[in-house]
Amino acid sequence: MKVILQDNVVKLGKAGDVVEAAPGYFRNFLEPRKLAVLATPGALKKREEELDILRKKAEKLHDENIALCQKISTLGQITVPAKAGEEGKLYGKVTTKEIAEVLEKELKQEIDKRLIKTNQEINALGTYTATIKLSADAHADFSVVVIAE
Repeated sequence: MKVILQDNVVKLGKAGDVVEAAPGYFRNFLEPRKLAVLATPGALKKREEELDILRKKAEKLHDENIALCQKISTLGQITVPAKAGEEGKLYGKVTTKEIAEVLEKELKQEIDKRLIKTNQEINALGTYTATIKLSADAHADFSVVVIAE
């Protein structure tokens, strides 16, 4: 029997997929856990409407990510203050969390620290390169200048 998955199911498919399932599997496992519904014409039409809404949201998010990457690229570089010794060695390291906090102050927009990658550890004063990857095709490179506090 054809069913529409409401959630990801291991070895069956992802949410929104129309798949074949055994009647007993649907009746005893999928339906009670609200993991799937029967693929009736009404349910299929509702699924298409929901997919259209999701596509529009994804498109809007993609445009926002591209705009944010352009803002970051225009910044060029950010300055991160850190405690350092006399020879320029830092007491600790500059983390992506600290970089994200500086970006948030500059852009007045929330930035997830997990999206920021650095080419090397930042454990001394100087200039470093970092990349923020918001999606598969929305990323920006910028410089991180570490100065003594």
